[in-house]
Amino acid sequence: MTVVATAAALSLPISFSKSPKLNFKKSVKGGFRVFAVFGEEGAIERKSGWETLFDVEDPRTKVPQCKGKFLDVNQALEVARYDIQYCDWRARQDVLAIMLLHEKVVEVLNPLARDYKSIGTMKKELAGLQDELAEAHRQVHISEARVATALDKLAYMEELVHDRLLQDRNTAELDSPSTLPGTSTQSHDSVNRRSPKKSLNVSGPVEPYNPRLKNFWYPVAFSSDLKDDIMIPFDCFEEPWVLFRGKDGNPGCIRNTCAHRACPLHLGSVNDGRVQCPYHGWEYSTDGKCEKMPSTRLLNVKIKSLPCFEKEGMIWVWPGNDPPAANLPSLKPPPGFQIHAELVIEIPVEHGLLLDNLLDLAHAPFTHTSTFAKGWSVPSLVKFLTPASGLQGYWDPYPIDMEFRPPCMVLSTIGISKPGKLEGQSTRECSTHLHQLHVCLPSTRQKTRLLYRMSLDFAPVLKQIPFMHYLWRHFAEQVLNEDLRLVIGQQERMVNGANIWNMPVSYDKLGVRYRLWRNAVEEGAKQLPFSQST
Repeated sequence: MTVVATAAALSLPISFSKSPKLNFKKSVKGGFRVFAVFGEEGAIERKSGWETLFDVEDPRTKVPQCKGKFLDVNQALEVARYDIQYCDWRARQDVLAIMLLHEKVVEVLNPLARDYKSIGTMKKELAGLQDELAEAHRQVHISEARVATALDKLAYMEELVHDRLLQDRNTAELDSPSTLPGTSTQSHDSVNRRSPKKSLNVSGPVEPYNPRLKNFWYPVAFSSDLKDDIMIPFDCFEEPWVLFRGKDGNPGCIRNTCAHRACPLHLGSVNDGRVQCPYHGWEYSTDGKCEKMPSTRLLNVKIKSLPCFEKEGMIWVWPGNDPPAANLPSLKPPPGFQIHAELVIEIPVEHGLLLDNLLDLAHAPFTHTSTFAKGWSVPSLVKFLTPASGLQGYWDPYPIDMEFRPPCMVLSTIGISKPGKLEGQSTRECSTHLHQLHVCLPSTRQKTRLLYRMSLDFAPVLKQIPFMHYLWRHFAEQVLNEDLRLVIGQQERMVNGANIWNMPVSYDKLGVRYRLWRNAVEEGAKQLPFSQST
């Protein structure tokens, strides 16, 4: 296999020389017996009741033999694994050293020692032991850093192997000969035509929306915003619509254009469960039928309406031509969470670009330096870990779970006990959490209707503070503005021909899967990728 790394690139914190000759010392403590071996490099071996924990073979006797300047994939992975084994062994020796020093401290402080030691002697011994303990603790921290570095290296090498195997497989597909004589040219051409599907190309002006993308239930408003006498205008797939409640209190969605003279209906009012046009007073029910025409004879007129339902505090519509799906998705917060904020914001970018941004957390310490990621350190490696057939997973090293929920929703649960810290790879390790829902409704090819809902599993008293929703909105807009200046720039370059997915890397996994899912929908695939049934 071809070379993927050099020995120098590994920067192993070890020596490839043989272990030095060891000097034996015996240590006997009251109640804790230890036979330890100290070497020139501080190596320790012992026999005691802690056999299982410390009885680990010194890995330096099994240093991988590497020939030449470069390593192939297998050799590089073997050296990386050895690096981790060494760090584990070294850390165990450091812990044992601290235990032995602790026993010495106990011995010095033993009341019986006062019979034959002066206070000055005891102080001197304790001062010496304090220095030794400080050095031992320093060595433990060094070992912790070595382990973290070794794990990062191993993860990086595994990524290289995966990428190389994928490249070799694609090359083999392109170079494989046809099985039938006389059709080699045709076969090669068909492979070449299929090969671009293996990569993402999102460039050029935004194309008109594919009708297949409309055949889903879309959340368009929060129930709390739709009062009995209120209309909510919105665009969906470049068509104008208006929401209102009918006589029975159920929501309805009709085209926001009067059949008479094309006046926007949302400029009118809601009268007895009907929308009244402000131009000539024509009134429409939730099914789009015109039920009143003042000053003229009533004609049989009906404007387009959409299937519209209400569930769990959200209003949903079905904009597609196919029959609506029987079940509406559930977007309610997890058990134990209370909703603290529901916001609707119009964003001047195409909804796919906004989803790309929301499904990416690696940009946070570079983009959101004035808001939630202020002071975050930059990890050496960021990964999104997910099942092979899933659209959900968790971020490493951030304690954040994330999911793309078709067709346009992003759900995330964030552990905020230690915001900005890298400890922990799971939200379960945090005591308090923030749950977010982002709905990116495709309004037009240059505009997205964003529905944002924030829930907390702590601090319920915040719901009682007056005007708190204004503070939440201010913070949300600050975060969005940090993103928008970048995403708008992406959109401008995309329209001019730049590929915004030109070079995806490992932490782009969820965004890439969204794009592959969307491509499959638009192509009419019978089985959508990454679905729960695959």
